Amino acid sequence: MTQQPASFETDRLFLRPTQETDADFILSLMNSPKWLKFIGDRKIQTPEAAATFIREKMHPQLERLGYSNYTVTRQSDGQTLGSCGLYDREGVDGVDLGFAFLPEHEGQGSAYEAALCIKEAAVTRFGLSRLNAITLPANDRSRKLLERLGFEFSTMTRIPNDPEEVMLYILDT
Repeated sequence: MTQQPASFETDRLFLRPTQETDADFILSLMNSPKWLKFIGDRKIQTPEAAATFIREKMHPQLERLGYSNYTVTRQSDGQTLGSCGLYDREGVDGVDLGFAFLPEHEGQGSAYEAALCIKEAAVTRFGLSRLNAITLPANDRSRKLLERLGFEFSTMTRIPNDPEEVMLYILDT
């Protein structure tokens, strides 16, 4: 019998593995101004392309490792706010914590709350002893959030197929 992938709750949020039914949300998120500026254009232009991305990029890691991308919703009304997850990213030695929120849901503490939840799950549920995180130097909010979570800047690095150097942060749990 296959074990059901983990979902998580915080005081205000619910985090569940991203599903193909989240395609419209993923399409909006991946085409939001800050995603395009700080993460990059993934050339996802239709709900069908977003569903394919979820199926081909997110689900295989979830099946292989038991964790991947989580869709973050507000418990009070079910509103989808953003995503947060643990990624086995090419070019990063180890597991990477990442997060992104729709512009209208930034600055409300949800990214910190979701990332803290996923960070704790990485240690207690998935047994990870080290986490990485990457961000562009210009992404001040992301850098500050990573530092608030206890990550420390390590070095500048390049990710395959990414033209810009990124800051690599490390957290030994």
